[in-house]
Amino acid sequence: MGDDSEWMKLPIDQKCEHKVWKARLNGYEDALKLFQRIEDEKSPEWGKYLGLLKKFVTDSNAVAQLKGLEAALAYVENAHLAGKTSGEVVSGVVSKVFNQPKARAKELGSDICLMYIEIEKAEVVQDELIKGLDNKNPKIVVTCIETLRRALSEFGSKIITLKPVVKVLPKQFESREKAVRDEAKLLAVEIYKWIRDALRPPLQGINSVQLKELEEEWVKLPTTAPKQSRFLRSQQALKAKFEQQQAAGGDEADGDDHDKPAPQIDPYELLEPVEILSKLPKDFYDKIEAKKWQERKEAMEALETLAKNPKLENGDYGDLVRALKKVIGKDANVMLVTLAAKCLAGLAAGLRKKFGTYAGHVVPTILEKFKEKKPQVVQALQEAIDAVFLTTTLQNISEDVLGVMDNKNPSIKQQASLFLARSFRHCTQTTLPKSMLKAFCPAFLKQVNDSAPEVRDAAYEALGTAMKVVGEKAVNPFLADLDKLKLDKIKESADKVELPGKRGGGAEKVAPAAKVAPPAANPTRSSGPPKKAPAAKSGGPPKKGKSASAPSAKGKKVPETKEFIETELSIEVCEEKSSAVLPASCMQLLDSANWKERLASMEEFQKAVEQMDKSEMPCQALVRMLAKKPGWKETNFQVMQMKLHIVGLIAQKGSFSKTSAFVVLDGLVDKIGDVKCGVKAKEGLTATAEACSLPWTAEQVVSMVFAQKNPKNQAETLNWLANAMKEFGFAGINVKGFINNVKTALGATNPAVRTAAITLLGVMYLYMGAPLRMFFEDEKPALLKQIDDEFEKMQGQSPPAAFRGAKKGGTEEDGEEADDQEEDGGGAPDIMDLLPRTDVSDKITQDMVDKMSDKNWKIRKEGLDEVAAVISEAKFIKPSIGELPMALKGRLNDSNKILCQQTLTILQQMAVAMGPALKQHVKSLGMPIITVLGDSKTNVRAAAMTTLQAWVEQTGMKDWLEGDDLSEELKRENPFLRQEVLGWLAEKLPTMRTVPSDLMLCVPYLYTCLEDRNGDVRKKAQDALPTFMMHLGYEKMLKATDKLKPASKEPVSALLEKARAVMPAKPAPPPGKAGATKSISGGAPAAKSGPSKAKPKPVIDDYDDDEPEPETKSKKVVKPGAAKKGVLGKKAPVTKANAKDEEDRSGVIFILVPNGKEQRIKEEKGLKVLKWNFQTPRDEYVDQLKTQMSTCFARWLQDELFHASDFQRQVKAIGVMGERMEDELEGTVSCLDLILKWFTLRFFETNSTVLMKVLEYLKQLFPTLSRENYHLNEYEASSFIPYLILKVGESKDVVRKDVRAILTMLCKVYPASKVFPFLMDGTKSKNSKQRAECLEELGCLIENYGMNVCQPTPAKSLKEIAVHIGDRDNSVRNAALNTVVAVYNVCGDQVYKLIGNLSEKEMSMLEERVKRSAKKTPAAAPPPNRQTAERERPQREHPSNPNATFMRKPAQQPQEEVPNKLKIMYRTYRIQARAQNAEREHSHPSIPKEFQLDLDIIENDHTRVSELPDLVQHKLEELLEPIMMPEPKIRSVSPHFDDLHNSTASTINFVISQVASGDINTSIQALAQIDEVLRQEDKADAMSGHIDQFLIATFMQLRLIYNTHMADDRLDKKDIFKLYSCIIGNMLSLFSMESLAREASMGVLKDLMHGLITLMLDARVEDIEDGQQLIRSVNLLVVRVLEKSDQTNILSALLVLLQDSLTTSSGSPMFSELVMKCLWRMIRFLPETINSINLDRILLDVHNFMKVFPKEKLKQLKSDVPHRTLKTLLHTLCKLTGNKILDHMSMIENRNESELEAHLRRVVKHSGNFSGMKSDRGTEKGQDDRMSKAKVSDILSEIFKKIGSKENTKEGLTELYEYKQKYSDADLEPFLRNTSQFFQSYVERGLRMIESEREGKGRIQPSSTVIPQHGLDSGPVPLNGEEMKPAVYYERLKILRQRQGLENNSRQAQLLQQVEGDSVQTRPITSLLSKPSVASSTDMLQSKLSQLKESRESHFQQEQSHSHSPARSSSPAANLDDLKKRLERIKSNRQ
Repeated sequence: MGDDSEWMKLPIDQKCEHKVWKARLNGYEDALKLFQRIEDEKSPEWGKYLGLLKKFVTDSNAVAQLKGLEAALAYVENAHLAGKTSGEVVSGVVSKVFNQPKARAKELGSDICLMYIEIEKAEVVQDELIKGLDNKNPKIVVTCIETLRRALSEFGSKIITLKPVVKVLPKQFESREKAVRDEAKLLAVEIYKWIRDALRPPLQGINSVQLKELEEEWVKLPTTAPKQSRFLRSQQALKAKFEQQQAAGGDEADGDDHDKPAPQIDPYELLEPVEILSKLPKDFYDKIEAKKWQERKEAMEALETLAKNPKLENGDYGDLVRALKKVIGKDANVMLVTLAAKCLAGLAAGLRKKFGTYAGHVVPTILEKFKEKKPQVVQALQEAIDAVFLTTTLQNISEDVLGVMDNKNPSIKQQASLFLARSFRHCTQTTLPKSMLKAFCPAFLKQVNDSAPEVRDAAYEALGTAMKVVGEKAVNPFLADLDKLKLDKIKESADKVELPGKRGGGAEKVAPAAKVAPPAANPTRSSGPPKKAPAAKSGGPPKKGKSASAPSAKGKKVPETKEFIETELSIEVCEEKSSAVLPASCMQLLDSANWKERLASMEEFQKAVEQMDKSEMPCQALVRMLAKKPGWKETNFQVMQMKLHIVGLIAQKGSFSKTSAFVVLDGLVDKIGDVKCGVKAKEGLTATAEACSLPWTAEQVVSMVFAQKNPKNQAETLNWLANAMKEFGFAGINVKGFINNVKTALGATNPAVRTAAITLLGVMYLYMGAPLRMFFEDEKPALLKQIDDEFEKMQGQSPPAAFRGAKKGGTEEDGEEADDQEEDGGGAPDIMDLLPRTDVSDKITQDMVDKMSDKNWKIRKEGLDEVAAVISEAKFIKPSIGELPMALKGRLNDSNKILCQQTLTILQQMAVAMGPALKQHVKSLGMPIITVLGDSKTNVRAAAMTTLQAWVEQTGMKDWLEGDDLSEELKRENPFLRQEVLGWLAEKLPTMRTVPSDLMLCVPYLYTCLEDRNGDVRKKAQDALPTFMMHLGYEKMLKATDKLKPASKEPVSALLEKARAVMPAKPAPPPGKAGATKSISGGAPAAKSGPSKAKPKPVIDDYDDDEPEPETKSKKVVKPGAAKKGVLGKKAPVTKANAKDEEDRSGVIFILVPNGKEQRIKEEKGLKVLKWNFQTPRDEYVDQLKTQMSTCFARWLQDELFHASDFQRQVKAIGVMGERMEDELEGTVSCLDLILKWFTLRFFETNSTVLMKVLEYLKQLFPTLSRENYHLNEYEASSFIPYLILKVGESKDVVRKDVRAILTMLCKVYPASKVFPFLMDGTKSKNSKQRAECLEELGCLIENYGMNVCQPTPAKSLKEIAVHIGDRDNSVRNAALNTVVAVYNVCGDQVYKLIGNLSEKEMSMLEERVKRSAKKTPAAAPPPNRQTAERERPQREHPSNPNATFMRKPAQQPQEEVPNKLKIMYRTYRIQARAQNAEREHSHPSIPKEFQLDLDIIENDHTRVSELPDLVQHKLEELLEPIMMPEPKIRSVSPHFDDLHNSTASTINFVISQVASGDINTSIQALAQIDEVLRQEDKADAMSGHIDQFLIATFMQLRLIYNTHMADDRLDKKDIFKLYSCIIGNMLSLFSMESLAREASMGVLKDLMHGLITLMLDARVEDIEDGQQLIRSVNLLVVRVLEKSDQTNILSALLVLLQDSLTTSSGSPMFSELVMKCLWRMIRFLPETINSINLDRILLDVHNFMKVFPKEKLKQLKSDVPHRTLKTLLHTLCKLTGNKILDHMSMIENRNESELEAHLRRVVKHSGNFSGMKSDRGTEKGQDDRMSKAKVSDILSEIFKKIGSKENTKEGLTELYEYKQKYSDADLEPFLRNTSQFFQSYVERGLRMIESEREGKGRIQPSSTVIPQHGLDSGPVPLNGEEMKPAVYYERLKILRQRQGLENNSRQAQLLQQVEGDSVQTRPITSLLSKPSVASSTDMLQSKLSQLKESRESHFQQEQSHSHSPARSSSPAANLDDLKKRLERIKSNRQ
């Protein structure tokens, strides 16, 4: 008992797991009581037992287990958490309870399972029970089957998924245990109750005796469907309804209610698919093409057996279908044709929708084969084509069927019609829209009149079936021309038709089933008479909306049908009716011979008509009286005018039908060109159009007038039509009907007709946009230009508001016009449908298809080229393209990626050519494109995505999402494919209003991607999650997580919750969608927003509606009918209330509430309201903001800002706030906190239009606040900045760019040091883009404001920043490294202490980055303090537009591979910008101001008063203190030190600096100045020494034009042409002077040639006027450069350029070809130029080339021309030099690295002795050649030793100079290669001094030169002990300043000049030393730009001095005094 007392004291949960069974029993009893007592299902008590529940049911003690089961049942029934235990508990029940002998235990176990089903865990329970069926213990199997049967019986087939149960059922019938078989039988009977005959096919394989028993049991079952008797927790409403029925005893009363939700089970779905492709005989394809028919028959029979399987596994059946198609089409043996047809039918039935891919290939063949008359063949073909139809859609095969409808063979026509009749039976109003009827009915009508009776009967049957399906009223408009007898036959056929599903009631029953019209359509239909229904049309519904609009339009016209189908009256009846309403005298005088009497008669006629009531007016009778002799041949113009006027009156006042219109149109058209009657005729036509719709009237009038020959009538008719379109709008116009007549008019001889036609086209362009031009591309160029000019006039104009046609048109347009408009409503794609298309199927030959599958890739490429040519030639093609889809599909997975890309290009081409009809190829060709997205190569994936987007643009998204194809693609475990597809879906899904239900099939794979090992896949999956949820719903997606593993379910559920918060709203349906579809028949178009668009677009893309739209609406005259637009009337009510709205909105938008903002701050601090701090905004925050805004915002503005559904209202409201910002600035500031809070809410939405508008407003707001010196307070900043920083991680570049710009502006109104912590928080985000951008922004802040912005302390901040150096994302790592480099530039090596400890890898990355990216010497000065930074800010930040602030230093960009040239180019632009006083330098580092002053400009500018206090005070006297001479150290002296002294050189430098200007005019002016110098021979020498510099600036300008100007549509192309002309003119002048041309170095020539060849290949240049002339000029220039440049340099440049172009894979092959052409030209002239070429350098370049491109690699290139070029060059050199060529390899260090030497020896050996050919060489060259390599090396080594020694420096330099004079092309590169830049500069200066001394140009003191410490072959040599001059220190100071990015003041330059003495003109080192520049001009660009900068300052200095003499101040002090005085003078002037 002691033991008992111990466990009795334990808590219940511990008792339940006690080792003593009695303790457990007691615990279970207590738990049962507890579970029944707890009322709250979410009580924490339940959580204690969560892990114990499995032990309850699996207790080893039978007694305890029984009680445990009771407790478990109570837990599952009552606990909220119970669902989490379902898997383990049910598994325990199956394994440990169902095997118990006690029936009670089994019953409780079964109850637990059913209870789990009740709490929504049916799938888990079902899975566990089905697993239990595999248990070896028969007791468990029996109980599992019994439990499944109970579950099905109680919950029904909607809850219990039958497919997996049926799958395992046959196996149970094979069990040896009778109990199992008996239970299986009971289960089969229960299943049969629910799905009936669908169960038969899966059980066909069981024992026949058992099947017979089952049949007997099934017969006994009641015929009524069973009902669900137990309900899920989510079905409580259904349960209550069921209980009410039970209580009322009305089981049968509403019996169907519960059946309807249960889906009808398709037997096909219960079957397991069979894989047959692998089971085909191995020789199947050989046999099927065998010559003996018996062998072909064997193959077919084998296939037939396999194809009989009712369900087939999906696979690639392309080859099989192709083989069967060939048999059907070409086999002469009809028995085999029959077999093939049966096989095809079997495949189609077994694959169902998956066969749709192949349907388009086989239907034409089957239809053609219907020419066979043998019944068995025809029957087999009928079965085959019917089976194929069920796998596709009518639209997809319509082209093929229509193609044979007019075949000569009557059997084919008959069978095609019968096939359509059978197909129509499977259609509904939705799947058989009017667009289809419109296509088929004309063909049927033609067959109705066919001579063959069987063809006529088939046509009757087809039309009758169509009438039965869609209703008589929908078909009647197409049958207007049929006589009554034929119409009766069609109706008779319709009555005989029996539709599937017993829908015998015809359209009346079909219509409700067509659920395509939106629910809102119903109230609209009933709101007032149908005449009032027409409404605005905003571009119309998208193409997909066609099926919706058909029933809507039809339903609307029902009451008015009789009114416009008016029978033709006889003349007698007309006279009788007219007599009743017209005076007798009028009737008598109508045909009087006296014109006055006729005139009097007309006057009476008019009066009578004016007084007549509409209901009494017999319109047809009256107009027939008017047409009575003389009728329209009336000769008196007054009578005729009256007559025409009366016609207009009748049309306006009466019920004017088309029958009446036919009577008058002839007369109206005949008189329209009459001078006197034309106006009245046009009025009559307008009235007729208003009565009968413009589309119909226009079509009749145009066809009539072009049947005449009268050009006047034709011209005036076209003019009337152009005007009528503006008045009526464009809705319903049959463009196709006009095009041919307009083309006729364009070709007319009469100019008035042509002009009128062009005017009409201009009006049509307003509505149709650019696609209209496609109809006229084949016209003559002159005519096309006129059309283009007209279109250009209309560019940007909005169509005028339509004001006619809305009144009556809605009731009087027939179905055909409705359908026309329906098509127009689809926007531009529908216009594409009108284009004449070519059938290219016959051009896609078998040979072409075979080529594409050839083993040789070249032949495959040839096949693809042929296909591309066929499509290009055809321009627009029909969707029938033969076997091309299968062939192209094979090429999409071609092993040769180039062919794969070519195929993708062809598919893009096909998309444009085929247009919307491309839809039918989505499954066959579209899905393989998605497969290519998994390719490992980025460029292939990019091409595939471009192709995919091109296809989707034509087809829409719906077809891509239908079926399981997309989910099958996602199933592939390919990270590339998954991330691309998910990214694509995330982009496309938010634009769709509805999606097919098949999208749900993708969800399991989406969840898999959420846990993918690849980070990019996970990210894309997370991005796609909200877009899936917006369509499928949160609940549905959450339920789908039940199938996940427990470990996966929780994280996925968390992500779903997160996605739920950011789920985008579905796109709003198009405004007035139902109304729009109804107003189609109005002929009045878009009376509202429709005309405001020049080019209609699908509504789902209509996010960028034109802003002026509301204003347009307000000005329209709305007719009473239009104003009564029903529930959907978003337009009319707005128009009605417009005047009031305008009054309301004219007041202030912000109400000034005294201390309102302060009060809000106080409330938030006192926690009286919610603090604005959240992860995602909850409803209470939104409500709070609404409340706060209500007191200080205009009511209408608040309503717009919080509009629930229409984002355009929000966009408009932001626009109003922006417009009134300046006017209501005080109000804006007072409500600023609320405005910013509202913006934060928008940051959490996904609507990019609103977001961009918000950012646009902010970019306007912050500069305005800054100008007003307003600063944000903490309250405003903390509620806005953190949320703004969230958007810096946005995926769209444009958003990130704007946010970065706003952050920069923000620092003007909020201290940067306070922005810094917010950015630091942003770096902790999970979004890698956000982390990277925040780090970049931190770097900018530190760079601009110094270390003081780092809060709380620099050390702490930098440690956090440094953590990101180890980030897994590359862009984050780069950003962190860049930020640390920015700190390094401010505080130097101290940064390593601040960042703390880093790992070895991270530290090495940082050191490498510092070494590569940091400024060369860290700033010695301390970082600028806060005040300095604040003061400097206005100087530094003046962006011309808000976006400009985003421009960053290249060093701060995350991409480290930004070329150095680009960085340098940016710096050059900054220099130019400062020179032009432009404001571009936004993010320049803080630079002390005294080095940036342009004193002349400041002195002359008296407007910049505000900037004066910002001048920084410095003690300039410090510069005058004596300089302490420290120990001399090696420092690099600027090579351009001496350039600054020369006035001419300085001016030229300045002008050259402007050549590369970003401003076109500046550049042109600079080029003009240089051209003036070059054209004068006496002045041209001044350019010597500046040639490289000038060429660098020139090719930089060429690159700027190519990359920027040509892409900028705002720039006038004439200006660009002018700039090009100036550049080319200058170059031609330069290269006509050989002395100057030879100064160009190799690197510069390489870049120049690159720029010129790129220009020649730029296709955009050809579009410029005279572009061809420009290219010819460039060609001439290239020839001149090749001839006049230094031959060594240009040959070397071309070799390096060729190497680069072949290395770059993205380069154009044409580029390489042109480079090689240049080389061939050089080779041709080698015999003349060989003496002037340095062969050593050329061979070095060839050696380097052959290293990169060995012989084998060269041969692998596509073209063999590079290989031949190189061989020719070497062969020519060998031929010219002979054996001595081998002596010119001295510059090649390791000859074994390339094959050059071996090749040369081989050539020399085989080419004989060529030494004699060198006899005529120059003496110097001959001497140089004769010098052995060793000798050259020894001489130069000796010279350089002397230069490096103390004593012999000068001697060495002199010897080097003399050596250079003697051997002008000697190469010093090997001796200078490893020396410092300083040593090279020293040698250059030394040589220049010697040259100056000898030529008498001036003197330079040698002592002023710092002698470098350098030795070549020996160790370091000590420096000369001479004392160095102060100039050295000035020079060093200048270099230090350059390294820090500081400018060198002009005054300092003068000081230096004073110390240095006279300046000399400089020549670049390349001209002195002939050092080969291998790496192009980039190496010298740094120094050149330094020279430009300094020379510009020098230029300004010279201009500001009163005299231009080179006089200098007497001392440095004098200069400084002068500087100080001028600064003081500026200050005094400003005060």
